[in-house]
Amino acid sequence: MNRPPARRHAEVKRHTKETRISVSVDLDGTGKSRFNTGLPFLEHMLEQVARHGVIDIELEAKGDLHIDAHHTVEDIGIALGQAIAKSVGDRKGIRRYGHAYIPLDEALSRVVIDFSGRPGLEYHVDFPRARVGEFDVDLVHEFFQGFSNHSLTTLHVDCLRGKNAHHNIETIFKAFGRALRMALEIDPRVPDSIPSTKGLL
Repeated sequence: MNRPPARRHAEVKRHTKETRISVSVDLDGTGKSRFNTGLPFLEHMLEQVARHGVIDIELEAKGDLHIDAHHTVEDIGIALGQAIAKSVGDRKGIRRYGHAYIPLDEALSRVVIDFSGRPGLEYHVDFPRARVGEFDVDLVHEFFQGFSNHSLTTLHVDCLRGKNAHHNIETIFKAFGRALRMALEIDPRVPDSIPSTKGLL
């Protein structure tokens, strides 16, 4: 008799002198999300990750926003990366690689991810302005650097074209969600196999 697969779920808390973050993820969810970070634009982007990645995410963050959003955004990336790494475990059965191209009007972005066990970020994005509302666009890089380092993934992020900074960022996060969905899907042909000739990721 086949047992149902274990639910891939994890919770992580990250408390520093600068931030207090708790995050819960369910890789086999339906795309539900709940956020309380004090950063509405980032929450809008993370909602895209949950919806397009079909990952349930709950995230609470309190950071030193009176200084700026840098520490909070970076630590959210770190905590989310840790939670996904914890929930995926030994990476047995996953497809490992994921990629997506996402357009939004004039903007087009590509994200490619490898759950390789080796952190690395290649980030090639130029924005037409420095802020979207109150959000500093430089912090997009900090989020993905934190995520890559702590999820132990190789991540390539490219905004191929776009004139609207909001559109550029949204296509990146949507593509990220879609790439995650592909990479984290269990391959039914080899559900008990590590996707590497090394036998270890």
